[in-house]
Amino acid sequence: MIPSMPSAISLNTPIEDLHNFRIARLGDQLAHKLALALASHANKRNAADVTVEDLLNYLPMRYEDRSHPAAIKDLSDGMEASLELIVLRAHGYEIRKGFGRGPRLFIFEIKAHDAAHTGPEVIVWWFVSGRRAYEIVKYYKEKLVAGTRFITFGRWEWNAAKSTYKLQLHRPADELEILPSPEQQLLTTEEEIGPEQSEENVSDPALALIHVGRRVPVYRKLGPFNSKRVREIVHAVLTTLEPQAIEETLPDDLLKRIKLIPRTRALNEIHFPPPDVSMEDYERARSPAHARMIFEDFFWVTFALGLKRGRRAKESKAAPLRIDKILYNKIAAVLPFKLTEAQRRVTREIFNDLKSTAPMNRLLQGDVGSGKTIVALIAMVAAMENDLQTALMAPTEILAEQHARNIKRLLAKTPYRIERLTGSLPAAQKRELRMALKTGEINAVIGTHALVQEGVVFDKLGLAVIDEQHRFGVMQRAELRARGFNPDVLVMTATPIPRSLAMTVYGDLDVSVIDQMPPGRTPIETIVAGEDQRQDVKRLISREVKAGHQVYVVYPLVEESEKMDLKDATRRYEYLRDVVFPRLPVGLLHGKMKPAEKETVMKAFVAGEIKILVSTTVIEVGVDVPNASVMIVEHAERFGLSQLHQLRGRVGRGAKKSYCVLLTSDKKTAVAEERLGIMAKTTDGFVIAEKDLEIRGPGEVLGTRQSGLPEFRIGNLVRDRLLLESAKREAESYLSKEKSPMTAKLIARITRDTRFGLAAIG
Repeated sequence: MIPSMPSAISLNTPIEDLHNFRIARLGDQLAHKLALALASHANKRNAADVTVEDLLNYLPMRYEDRSHPAAIKDLSDGMEASLELIVLRAHGYEIRKGFGRGPRLFIFEIKAHDAAHTGPEVIVWWFVSGRRAYEIVKYYKEKLVAGTRFITFGRWEWNAAKSTYKLQLHRPADELEILPSPEQQLLTTEEEIGPEQSEENVSDPALALIHVGRRVPVYRKLGPFNSKRVREIVHAVLTTLEPQAIEETLPDDLLKRIKLIPRTRALNEIHFPPPDVSMEDYERARSPAHARMIFEDFFWVTFALGLKRGRRAKESKAAPLRIDKILYNKIAAVLPFKLTEAQRRVTREIFNDLKSTAPMNRLLQGDVGSGKTIVALIAMVAAMENDLQTALMAPTEILAEQHARNIKRLLAKTPYRIERLTGSLPAAQKRELRMALKTGEINAVIGTHALVQEGVVFDKLGLAVIDEQHRFGVMQRAELRARGFNPDVLVMTATPIPRSLAMTVYGDLDVSVIDQMPPGRTPIETIVAGEDQRQDVKRLISREVKAGHQVYVVYPLVEESEKMDLKDATRRYEYLRDVVFPRLPVGLLHGKMKPAEKETVMKAFVAGEIKILVSTTVIEVGVDVPNASVMIVEHAERFGLSQLHQLRGRVGRGAKKSYCVLLTSDKKTAVAEERLGIMAKTTDGFVIAEKDLEIRGPGEVLGTRQSGLPEFRIGNLVRDRLLLESAKREAESYLSKEKSPMTAKLIARITRDTRFGLAAIG
């Protein structure tokens, strides 16, 4: 028997079922394509799980006021404006033949005027390149014939030579939209700019008027669907949805207290602004609709994390640890130096957790070289002195091997058995180590993700230390925790996290910060250099190696790329070894090498046998060679701030003067210039982290998908801090009244929400 379809659309209606409701000419194949395109954005694996709610959460990237588009006479140099224009002439000019110097390159140019001829004709242009350049240019010419109406948006520049305004487009599919003529509005059209006339972008004539004469949303291309078609589909869905189908998710008293509009109104207005609202508020995400959706984003994340934290506090571990004078004496016997005041303060916080009946869940933050590892080692010694096993999980084999080597050296005179377990070990050795862990013969194991693979069983795991926490998925962390009876967990990161980000990504953890560097460190001198300063860089390398020091040279790629004009590690290694420094030992390290090869190279570099190490970012985290005094980063403009800071942290680990040289090409964006300027001004990781958050956003800084935190649909942790703090206060207020009926409803809702499934694991 064929199941009957629901009579009305709801937020839970699968996108693949929209064809049953005759929505914006979506057939079953197009509905499936739309679901596939949305799956990635909604962080869902299967297209079948993508719903109408996921579509409505695909928000506009900007808005255009087409109710009153600007006139040519209103333009000024540098002004951003939307204009409705009519094509006078359109043509493609070939400026590079497609032979040995790259693919064919055209400039496509439109000369146009507005309907009222308010000023001189304007020029809209963009580059067209690639294998299909000629075919694309031909397509544009056919679509943009004389008399065609179109709307375009961007920054208009005055061109004195031609006495007109010019607008360069970078993404024509997003920035230019062909409008139907009055007689075409009754016909099916295929007018959107694009290299092919695909069925996905065949407009619905019944929806022609939603593109003009009003404030309209502009969307990023969604798979094969251009902005115009996404607008039509979203409008059709919102029009079809009954108001009661959009369930209110926030309590009525909260809406009144914070003065938020209902969810139904917010979802409608965030896509299609009403005629009387401020467009400036929409562009700045300050409209009532934005405020409601941003608050909702933040509220549910902070509520989920607060709920998780509360549940953790009620858990109990096998037994609290004994922290006494005997333990202090044993720790003092293995410490190679006197702790800083910041390290002592953090150690006291960790010891208080270890003595508690509830399991520790603490984040240890500290800048590069601040001494987090020695604090983690103290916690491991405390656990082992209480007859418990410990595990330290690192993101790379290089870092795991380094931790194992250092910890074995520091604990050489103790009875503890310390072992390393990584994926590259021979199968027989891994079996032997697993058996020793199961029987309790191993006191501490240092490894990679191999620690959470099948077959790894602990006798009494009491403490799990996770280094560079943001590089592990939530499931991996949960797997390691599951291998003990609620063990104490200490997660560490050398990527300083701004307070606003820590409130969300690590809202379920107690946070300790080592905010003091060990004494005797000489500040690193950071130099931003261009191609014309390579001889100076060569002299710096020669001078430092002659003085007995070592050098890192880091490249963004392993092998030469045809798509990007970048210097690759492999070829530059050969060039440096054979041409530039033929008398010096030069080594190569990258992620595609076999683990045994990487280990051999790192051991040679640590021993001082290799003087210049050419590498990719595989050495970004944790590698500690105190004798290295120079870090050269090629194509530094391609790296993020936190990554550059991590790379710089590989040098300056002693009293000697160290240098970080950021070599750049001439093709730097304004954002890249800003990043490099920040690196030259400060070595404070927390200042750098704040700037990185402002420039790139939270998802890029830490990878929120990887951390298990749902992606914010619209909230920005920098721009919307006041709303974040308000949402957190409200969430905590409800959680403090756990027995109230309203809080019970909120908990039931968050438990059902699949977006928070991972966040609830921790």
